[in-house]
Amino acid sequence: MTVFSVETWIVKPDKLGEYMIWHKKYETWFKKHSSEYKEVKSYKVFSHMLGGNWGGYVFMTEFENLADLEKAFNKMMKSDFMTALYPEFARLIVDGSYSVDVWNPVP
Repeated sequence: MTVFSVETWIVKPDKLGEYMIWHKKYETWFKKHSSEYKEVKSYKVFSHMLGGNWGGYVFMTEFENLADLEKAFNKMMKSDFMTALYPEFARLIVDGSYSVDVWNPVP
C-alpha cells in the first residue's frame, strides 16, 4: 500500500531569500544521493500561494509502503544531511512550525 510522508514548515519572513538558496542546495544534495534512496517513488515540494500561513511549504514524498519510508528515514538520520544541511534549514524556519505526518490514499 502506497504511503506519503507529508512534511510542512513555515519559512521566517526575513529568510525567504536564504531559504531559496538552501532549497537549491538540498535539491543538489538529493540528486547526488538519490541512488541511496531507491525507496522514494516520487516527491514534490509545494509553496504556499493563498490563504493560511504565508511562507508555508509542503514536502510530499511517496513510498511503496511504511517499511520503505522507515528505511529511507533511517538513512537520512545517519546521513551528512543532518550535519551539513539540516542545521541551516532549522534556522530558516519559524520555531515550532515543522511537522511530519504519514498519509495513505483512500481506495
